[in-house]
Amino acid sequence: MSRLGTFTRRTFLIGSAAVVGGVAFGTYAAKRPLPNPLLEDLADGEAAITPFVKIDANGITLITPRADMGQGSYSLQAHLIAEELDVGPDKMILSPGLPDAAYYNAAVIEEAAPFPAYDERWLAETVRDLMRVLPKFLGVQITGGSSTTVDSFVRLRVAGAMARETLKEAAAQQAGVARSDLKTEDGHVILPDGSRIGYTSLAVAASAIPPVTDVSLRDPSQWRFLGKDVPRLDMTRKCTGTETYGIDQRMQGLLHATVRANPGMGAPVRSYDATVARTMRGVKKIVPVTNGIGVIADNTWRAFQAADAIEIEWRTPTYPATSEAIFEVLGNSIIAAQRDSRKRDDGDATQALSAGEVIEAEYRIPHLAHAPLEPMNATVLCTPDSCEIWTGTQVPGFVRTHAATLTGLPEEQVLVHVMPMGGSFGSRLEDTHVLQAVELAMAVRGTPVKMTWSREEDMTHDYPRPSQVMRARGKVSGGKVDTMDLDISAPSLTASWLDRMVGPLPMRLPGPDTTIVAGAWDQPFAIPNYRVSGYRAPEMVPVSSWRSVGASGNGFLHDCFLDELIHAAAADPLNERIRLCNHGLSRKVLEKVGEMSGWDGPSMGPDRGRGVGFTLSFGVPTAEVVEVTKTPDGIRIDKVYVAVEVGQVIDPRNLEAQVFGGVIFGLGHAMNCEVTYEDHAPEQTNFHAYEGMRMYQAPQIEIGVLTNSDALRGIGEPPVPPAAPALANAIFAATGQRIRELPLNRHVDFV
Repeated sequence: MSRLGTFTRRTFLIGSAAVVGGVAFGTYAAKRPLPNPLLEDLADGEAAITPFVKIDANGITLITPRADMGQGSYSLQAHLIAEELDVGPDKMILSPGLPDAAYYNAAVIEEAAPFPAYDERWLAETVRDLMRVLPKFLGVQITGGSSTTVDSFVRLRVAGAMARETLKEAAAQQAGVARSDLKTEDGHVILPDGSRIGYTSLAVAASAIPPVTDVSLRDPSQWRFLGKDVPRLDMTRKCTGTETYGIDQRMQGLLHATVRANPGMGAPVRSYDATVARTMRGVKKIVPVTNGIGVIADNTWRAFQAADAIEIEWRTPTYPATSEAIFEVLGNSIIAAQRDSRKRDDGDATQALSAGEVIEAEYRIPHLAHAPLEPMNATVLCTPDSCEIWTGTQVPGFVRTHAATLTGLPEEQVLVHVMPMGGSFGSRLEDTHVLQAVELAMAVRGTPVKMTWSREEDMTHDYPRPSQVMRARGKVSGGKVDTMDLDISAPSLTASWLDRMVGPLPMRLPGPDTTIVAGAWDQPFAIPNYRVSGYRAPEMVPVSSWRSVGASGNGFLHDCFLDELIHAAAADPLNERIRLCNHGLSRKVLEKVGEMSGWDGPSMGPDRGRGVGFTLSFGVPTAEVVEVTKTPDGIRIDKVYVAVEVGQVIDPRNLEAQVFGGVIFGLGHAMNCEVTYEDHAPEQTNFHAYEGMRMYQAPQIEIGVLTNSDALRGIGEPPVPPAAPALANAIFAATGQRIRELPLNRHVDFV
């Protein structure tokens, strides 16, 4: 049961909140209230006092502020509110709302806490609690970090419960009966005589009474939607092609545009000649934009053609010209002067490595593009007094702030409409493309402009996942892993992203950047001498978060070298991981994947093998076993077993989809994908050169879900990190070939 304190009408308080018919519902988690954005510009007959629900004669609108990039977050948020509000979510109107500090994400920065997820001591939990409050004070409205479920689970359910009880109280007062005598069903209050009053009919009355704050949440045994195998609310639209993404935006008088920016990221234009482009059919205007040139035309194809016809001389960026030169910088950064962190230092690795046989290896992982199927796009209408933006974004607050700065308008005169997205994987944590669209729209004020990147522009101007170098040393003793010492070098993606989001920092980002070593320092293994050091390389190619962030690469680096040490000890890869594991939940996950796969060793007979990979990321222990066969034409991936610990299953169908997708995403990128640089520019310009897993290559995938934890976790990212090491370790088991760099197709073919 949730006991909720009192609160001030017409304000939204940190914690849970919802609005139905002008009634505020919320809980305190901090003292300072946040204004409710829905109170601004309410139409006649609309009622709303807190941010999550708005009601009028046409029905109920649920505000679902966490962006949907295909992961089902709109459905999740709607189901959370609807479960307690007692309405059919499929009958509601869903809206992401306009960006506002009231829609802060309390859970999004928790992953940056300086404690591993399995640390449940008082200090660790206290710091995590503080980190859940901080986004409220910063007004951080971000979707990412597998945090939507964690942030919304209690907050939105309590909102629905308070709304339900207040509507019942309004009906009780009208009917002259006790609220305890009333029930609710599918958007109606049921009176003792069986008559029904619709929620929409009670909105005005409910807004005139004090809200009911003493409510209880329904027991999971009473859930109708949560924990059930229910279809997503966007299923029909997705299956029939009727979903409206940002790229589908249509408006009266719409012009179309595109941009060619410097392929050397961040460098400006030296000169350009648009003589030919200006004469091409449909071209309306050539517009210089930041670090590039834009074309406005009467359709997108003509804009693309004209942009290609512009002769442009580019200035040279400051970062190294080639991938090999970038890797050289990364390797040279593993020096004491550039050590950023040593977040794991168990035992005495220096002493242990000072004598005897030392196992050494160097690993490398490449830059990776996000490459969503929907290329970056934004539609913008600028007038002298306003700027209105339609786009898919994970950071609507930053988009609004940056557009206001660019146009010189107050933020309240910039409206950002968040559209459904055709993929992201972290790419829509950026807003460069939106600001380009704003620049173009400012050149034709009063006329809407839809700016779309070509696929080539999208690939070559993505802010990729950073490349990394790891130098590792280790020892084994008595058939066991004794020492593991990892030096990991990478640029700070946090500093790179913050530079774009909040502007150049006056000094080096204070404190260590956890992303450099995430997925390595925080793994639950009791190796006697265990050291993980992060080295911050100079910022080179501008980089950003990619699905599972630091763990996406460190899962490969950490787990593959651990596998090397286990084989050097002549130990069993799975059993030694289980022996070393000092976290009960993680151990159960490893045991589960062994049970699922019938594990009896890595060898499966001639030319066959299996490998295990494990990574604890975003609080979710995930273990994967990959089975492969070496054929005359290359490696075939036969089957994958996945075990995850999520605490509580809220949407079983979507959980399964997220795990399937994460495994395919991780395997495909491990097999084939990299972004390489030549003359400062990415060499991969389209999917022909950046090929993920093909459908005929997709293995059978078997999923095991454990729910032993009391904590609720997100699942969008954790299945990705273990996929690459499990595959690489399986290839070793089948062929004896130890591969220490990605993508794996640099060394083997896949069939």
